[in-house]
Amino acid sequence: MDFVVSWSPQVREDLHEIAAFIAKDSPRYASAVVEKILAAGRSLQILPNRGRVVPEVGHENCHELFIYEYRLIYFVEGRDVRIVAVIHGRRLLSAVASRMPK
Repeated sequence: MDFVVSWSPQVREDLHEIAAFIAKDSPRYASAVVEKILAAGRSLQILPNRGRVVPEVGHENCHELFIYEYRLIYFVEGRDVRIVAVIHGRRLLSAVASRMPK
């Protein structure tokens, strides 16, 4: 049975910002990066626990996948996977701390 993947509204903004930043140099590469991030998120329907536990959070349900230099951060609860952020690996997680479930 597949897991149900949902994307928080803020992730859409994250992806737009990432695409806009990369597109300054290469619109084609921007599109490819965003598509790879989206594909990684969709792939969580099958194996959501394959990502490592986010060290800064330390909660066993909070995982991340790396896509190029970006971190796709998500929570697994039962059969639900909620993607809460996509941030550059050099950014501090505190920039998106408000998105983390309590």
